[in-house]
Amino acid sequence: MTPRILEIRKGVLDKNDRLAADLRARFGQAGLFALNLVSSPGTGKTALLERALGRMIERKLRVAALVGDLATENDARRLARSGAPVKQIVTGGICHLEARMVEAHLSGWDLNGLEFLFIENVGNLVCPSDYDLGEDLRVVLLSVTEGEDKPLKYPALFQSADSAIITKVDLAEAVEFDRAATHQNLQSVHPGIRILETSAKTGQGLDDWLDFLVEQRRRNVEG
Repeated sequence: MTPRILEIRKGVLDKNDRLAADLRARFGQAGLFALNLVSSPGTGKTALLERALGRMIERKLRVAALVGDLATENDARRLARSGAPVKQIVTGGICHLEARMVEAHLSGWDLNGLEFLFIENVGNLVCPSDYDLGEDLRVVLLSVTEGEDKPLKYPALFQSADSAIITKVDLAEAVEFDRAATHQNLQSVHPGIRILETSAKTGQGLDDWLDFLVEQRRRNVEG
């Protein structure tokens, strides 16, 4: 049965990739820069995104977010407090977002009126690595509380990411976080990956990340 299973899987991924390519073209035509945020559960994606949305609105940037979760709409309600348009994607137990889910939840939004779209993926370090969502930038988050070996244990996701964010750095000393080892492990599985360090609690590194995103969008639009 293995060849049959592989054939079905290839068909599913091919269909997803075609739809993702259509989404990427659609985003590009609208001048919209899309980000896919991936990480394990509890890394602080939602907390960081909440701070980012608020800060971007303060900068007069036009931003929206899609939030993936297995069963609840809690994160969408939390993020909506920022004032940004937010929609929840409830996957019904599926451990990752797919391009079809993103497409289905864009209804009612004027993409031409947006500059940035954050897609917060389901917390998982395995499944999301295979699924293109039409994003311009895939960002993997790793918290100081998770341990320095996560890039080595889950290399596929870190290899598929364009940049990495180390979160919860305000706790680094308390958990005896080994910064050098983490950077080394990230670079060993993805040489040259852009690494930033942030704290949603203190705001450390947030402006640097947003400046990076603004520059990436500018290059994308001009390129």
